[in-house]
Amino acid sequence: MRQIALTTALTLLAAPAFAQDGESCGEVSITEMNWASASVVSNVAKFIMEQGYGCDVSIVPSDTVPAVTSVAENGEPDIVTELWANSTGEVYQRLKDEGQIEELGAVLDPGGVEGWWIPAYLAEEHPELKTIEGILENPDLVGARFHNCPEGWGCRVVNDNLLPAFGVADAGIEVFDHGSGETLATSMAAAYEDEAPWFGYYWAPTAPLGRYDMVKVDLGGYNEEAHNAAQNPDATDVGKSDFPAAPVNTAVTSTFSEEHPELTEFLSKMTFDVDTMNSVVAWMEDNSASGEEGAVHFLTTFQDEWTGWLNDSARENLSSVIDG
Repeated sequence: MRQIALTTALTLLAAPAFAQDGESCGEVSITEMNWASASVVSNVAKFIMEQGYGCDVSIVPSDTVPAVTSVAENGEPDIVTELWANSTGEVYQRLKDEGQIEELGAVLDPGGVEGWWIPAYLAEEHPELKTIEGILENPDLVGARFHNCPEGWGCRVVNDNLLPAFGVADAGIEVFDHGSGETLATSMAAAYEDEAPWFGYYWAPTAPLGRYDMVKVDLGGYNEEAHNAAQNPDATDVGKSDFPAAPVNTAVTSTFSEEHPELTEFLSKMTFDVDTMNSVVAWMEDNSASGEEGAVHFLTTFQDEWTGWLNDSARENLSSVIDG
């Protein structure tokens, strides 16, 4: 499987780029954030812009804050994708207000998903556990344990405020603070293999939520004031709130938007369903695959999801590469 994936990826990635209308679109730079789904997004965009639109694309390894800072200071890279808006700080908002950067829309639909989860087999056997009230009334059915984020993670701060608000410990549920993201993921995997109870925090897009069928617990709706307060480690008397979907966008410099309207249109339509991305990053983890291989897996497996992003000429160019 790994060798087949690698061979397919190298074959497609080595294919000659097609220039739209016989002309190259020129040089384009795009970020590649340092996590799996972002690597897939960047490599999918790179492949489509090169093979569909005839661009010369360079990938710039980065992270959210450094990428936005680079745009502010240097006007590059041209494209910042899988940009988690709630992690960008004031610089990003200033760039938008000043017209230096244009936000094109969501690259993940419905966005970054996070919350408290139970396995689907548990929800099927005990439907009452789909709500936090049902869990609090039946702590033994979820193993009387909540799997919490490691120290230093933003979700740990939020959980540490919301758990008392809901009275989780008071209901007889132990809050287990994991020491790392690896042990948090392993606890879910171990429970699923044994069809054992599991209740805890997780987020998407991630490999575990692509690999295991999990049900998000209904916490009774999103309360903006309570959730904002829960992000403060020094907060007291935080109210109850569910987790909202985090906006995850693609943004381009205003100069790029003006000079490349067709690419801007493509990027504005480039939206990945979170469930699809979960399955792609799970495939990558199972096959020890790179972001490039993950991109090729997406392009060859989910053609119905991306062909609508392209104009007719680019779609024809990509068809000759993917299907040729």
